[in-house]
Amino acid sequence: MDAQSQWTGLDAGRLERITEHLERSYLANGKITGCQVTVARHGHIAYARNFGLMDRERGKPTADDTIYRIYSMTKPIVSVALMTLYEQGYFQLNDPVHRVVPSWKNHSVWVSGEADAIVTEPVRRPVSFRDLLSHTSGLTYGGMLPGVGDQHPVDAVYRGMNLRSEGSTHTMPEFLDKLGRVPLAFHPGERWMYSLASDAVGALVEVISGKPLAQYLEEVIFQPLGMKDTAFWVAPGKVDRFAANYRRNEAKALVVHDDPATSGFIREPAFKSGGGGLTGTSADYLRFCEMLRRGGELDGARILGPRTIEMMHMNHLPGGKDLTQLALGGFSETANEGVGFGLGFASTMGQVETGTLGVGDYYWGGAASTIFWVDPKEDLSVVFMTQLMPSGTFNFRGQLKSIIYSAIVD
Repeated sequence: MDAQSQWTGLDAGRLERITEHLERSYLANGKITGCQVTVARHGHIAYARNFGLMDRERGKPTADDTIYRIYSMTKPIVSVALMTLYEQGYFQLNDPVHRVVPSWKNHSVWVSGEADAIVTEPVRRPVSFRDLLSHTSGLTYGGMLPGVGDQHPVDAVYRGMNLRSEGSTHTMPEFLDKLGRVPLAFHPGERWMYSLASDAVGALVEVISGKPLAQYLEEVIFQPLGMKDTAFWVAPGKVDRFAANYRRNEAKALVVHDDPATSGFIREPAFKSGGGGLTGTSADYLRFCEMLRRGGELDGARILGPRTIEMMHMNHLPGGKDLTQLALGGFSETANEGVGFGLGFASTMGQVETGTLGVGDYYWGGAASTIFWVDPKEDLSVVFMTQLMPSGTFNFRGQLKSIIYSAIVD
């Protein structure tokens, strides 16, 4: 066994199956233009590799410092940010959000009908902070998810109110006030639905802290962890490192979805989306994952206490159920079988149900097929970056888990 394998307990030869698999199944046939994989165990890098091109049209190879749109991998970051305020006593998980946003006292819940004929009833209980963090609030995505469209009759109300995160010009208080006026899709805590809840979480960070969300994340998370390339927009001096984003056309050939030279991400957005607005590098996100793996601390910088981290990746779904029993809508960044949901993360509850190796890991992904997971039992962090819309095109997570967990030898 070589020195690296001794430090990590991962067989280096078996990890090379990652290289073989990605080159054979995705790069050689042009299913993706490039990607990046980082695997760390016990705090040591066991595998780190760049593949292909970050920008096919300009012939730019994937590099260590390539910047990606991480989209919904923003959600765990703003969830951690809100929990730093929880640790300071600003709220309890079961507190109603209307303590901070008074307009949320008047929520109603959809019963039947569409458009102007929607019938509602009063909420059985108000939306709590826990509901927002765990996507059990009754909010929806308002039909704004690319390629998904409406998932519930209330989505039309969101559109009528111009209630969205991407391209929004709302202030955070305005955004929260509008969310307080839309009918909920279900009673809080009774179902699970992927939604604008994480954008609400980001807005609450700003309202409670009294600081702009971008500033709070920079001061409390990014600077302490050395995440120097993570931001809501790509600065002019970094645009040459910004990857192109792709999608497949009807012939399943890759076409540019978002050109880095003209992308909306190279300008500061008016609304900083806590649900999907960040860009960053693999190295930065690995530092975030390592902080989680180490119980809230990295290189002397403590972001959260270890007991808070432990609570965040527990399953907070009512009755200990999994997503198959509670999820509404056909889109999220996870399968449902054997999967629970905590405060900003999905979690693997059962290997048999998920059909994947490993149990107890927690994770999420982004719309451009980026993924990460942290496994406290195996002391493992994994980050995978590429830029392919939408995220459900290929099962990168399941395939990488099969290879990586079968390489654990100690």
